[in-house]
This record gives sequence, C-alpha cells and structure tokens, in this order.
Amino acid sequence: MNIRIVRFDHPDAVKLNDEVQAEYAERYEGEGDITPLDAEMFVSPRGVYLLMYDESGRPIGTGGWRAQDAAGEEGYADGDAEIKRMFVVREARGKGLSRVILARLEEDARAAGRKRMVLETGTAQPEAVALYRSSGYVLVPDAEKFGLYRESESSRCFVKPL
Repeated sequence: MNIRIVRFDHPDAVKLNDEVQAEYAERYEGEGDITPLDAEMFVSPRGVYLLMYDESGRPIGTGGWRAQDAAGEEGYADGDAEIKRMFVVREARGKGLSRVILARLEEDARAAGRKRMVLETGTAQPEAVALYRSSGYVLVPDAEKFGLYRESESSRCFVKPL
C-alpha cells in the first residue's frame, strides 16, 4: 500500500469522492454531502489530502483534513482540524486501512500545529462511528455539535485532542 499527498482535485481524488458521495446518497437517501469543499482547503499548512493506492496502483482509500477556526457560525474552535472524505472502497474494507489513513491525518494535523481533530459523521455510518470511538474520539453533546449538518438528528460529531 502506498499513501500519497495529492490535491483534492487530483483525478483519483475526484473518482473516489464521486464514489463516497454515491455511498452517502445511498445510505442517507439523498444527494450526498453538500458541504462546500475545494482543493485549496487541503493545501499545507492548512490541510492535507491523502490517497491510498494498492499494489497495482489502484486508488482504494482517501481522507483529508482542513483547518477550522472559531470565526464562523458552524461551531468550530480555534485550532481545529476537520476530517473530510475518509473513505475506503468496499472491496478493500475490513483490513485496517482507515486506521492507517486516520493516523496519518492526525500526525499531519499535529505537525501543522492544530489542537484537535474534529469530524462529523452520521447514524447511517456505524462503521465510521466505531472506527472513531475505538481511535479515541469522543462524541460531543448536541449543544456542542459543529459543521453543516449539526442541526440534523442523524449527525454525530466527534473530537480528539492532538
């Protein structure tokens, strides 16, 4: 397995983003995640975007973090690093690859001076909830939720100090 730093608009990143969006739409019976994202949000030192490739060079996993601060209305705190688009293709799941990507994202955000990792997932993603809980992330109370979907009943927000 090979992990590379790429831009969010890299063709392989776009391909996997399309796959994860289709899965979100399927799981939540909607259009996918409408959080506005662009490639510049994932450029060091304010973010990073990773792609994982298998031995044959096929992209099989992805994940990124972007800097967030308390300036907006979405409930973030200064020094937050928000995880976005954590995803492993179905045929590569169950091998611990998400943990590898997550560890790399945490390491990179810590090196960039971010204070905590934050993420928003949902009840239709029990595998993600289990991954984050078992990796030391703590569910925040509803009154402290953040992100675009913070008002949604199915939204779950997690934090982990870096």
